Amino acid sequence: MPKTQNKAVMQWLYIFAFVVAFLVVFGGFVRLTRSGLSIVEWNPISGAMPPVGEQAWEEEFIKYQETPEYQLINSGMTLGEYKFIFYMEWIHRNVARLAGLFYAFPVFYFLFKKTIPFKEFGIYFVMGILFISQAFAGWIMVASGLVDRPAVSHFNLTIHLLLALTLFGLAVWTAFGHKYGFPDPAKKAAWSLPSKLSAASLVVLIIQISYGGFTAGLKAGHVSDTWPLMLGKLIPPNLFASWINLFESPQTIVFIHRWFAWLGILLVPAVYFIVKKQNYPADIQNGLKWLIGVVALQITLGVLTILSYVNIVIALIHQANAIFLLGLALYFIHRFRALDAK
Repeated sequence: MPKTQNKAVMQWLYIFAFVVAFLVVFGGFVRLTRSGLSIVEWNPISGAMPPVGEQAWEEEFIKYQETPEYQLINSGMTLGEYKFIFYMEWIHRNVARLAGLFYAFPVFYFLFKKTIPFKEFGIYFVMGILFISQAFAGWIMVASGLVDRPAVSHFNLTIHLLLALTLFGLAVWTAFGHKYGFPDPAKKAAWSLPSKLSAASLVVLIIQISYGGFTAGLKAGHVSDTWPLMLGKLIPPNLFASWINLFESPQTIVFIHRWFAWLGILLVPAVYFIVKKQNYPADIQNGLKWLIGVVALQITLGVLTILSYVNIVIALIHQANAIFLLGLALYFIHRFRALDAK
């Protein structure tokens, strides 16, 4: 981790993290509107411009008509309807291009001005690699839905999502370092109980987000629009008949996604009562109260997403709140580890 703190770098990292979060949520909108497979080629440079003229649009539309999504789901779609889904995906890709520029220009400016010392450039270089990796993963994901079925691989979707969220997490973690100070690598501070429980909460959240990716990729949220019952039962039969169901069965995956989050309701209050008992700083105690509320809101949004049969607005708020939760989880781990080192 770096050692040099700088307010301008911190502000850039916060804004960059927000841009990445927006990109993830907008990607969810693209997926929910079935727009993600509308552009069948990945042209990082020339693709920055949309088709110009009716002939160019017709040529693009003909390419889309050769895909499984058009043939099995959208046959009969008009050119005007195609333009809508095209522009949704086109905007998504251009926001990604802008995000890349928003990373590249500032980081090289700070490096040139020596605001970021070259010997501390490693963490920022990793961010760049993560950005490129999630972009490649995004195209691999799209390509998986252009071959023989009108849907992307849920594994590829989840990898794309986790790479983007890793980039988000690394950006906010480094920004916290610029605000609160970077840990001294020479100090091997023991992990306190709040630190361990916060780390466990982060693991739970990552697993939950991963199953959210699986759920999205398999459209498993449409399996049942009732809660707490699913398909008329609290625990439907044969959910765990095979270990493969954990990764392939829509019913099993959405069942896990429905109930695994409740571990957060147990872990976060446990952390709060421990820090209150041990008289941690008031800002951490108050922050944990807010965190409990945000976890409760996330579960409520999840239930509403089920009951609304995956209403787009509710589903996107649910996704955005998950990213906010990730940022909060990293914040508390950062603060607890800093206190552990004192």
